[in-house]
Amino acid sequence: MTIRLAAKLGFLVRLEVKPDKVPEFEAWVGASLPAIEDEPGTTAWFAVRLGPTSYAVFDVFPNEAARQAHLEAGRIRLEGLSDLLAEPPSMVRTEVIVSKLP
Repeated sequence: MTIRLAAKLGFLVRLEVKPDKVPEFEAWVGASLPAIEDEPGTTAWFAVRLGPTSYAVFDVFPNEAARQAHLEAGRIRLEGLSDLLAEPPSMVRTEVIVSKLP
């Protein structure tokens, strides 16, 4: 059986935000959405809250070229974010085994 995926590769980024910077961080995440929507190679993108100051971003791509393009564009968006974070972000490259997308 062959499974064809529109989302083969991804990133999982964990972020711990300074307690007094949560509103500013959430505004930054919301403001990032239009840039993500303009990335043709980003199949899906999620920003989620894991706890009061803990967040994660999970995004997926059809191939390595799209994932690399997103990473390079994201470096520009991440500039200045360090003032909002309690610690450096933790990023893991992922492989999607199976998915359900609209």
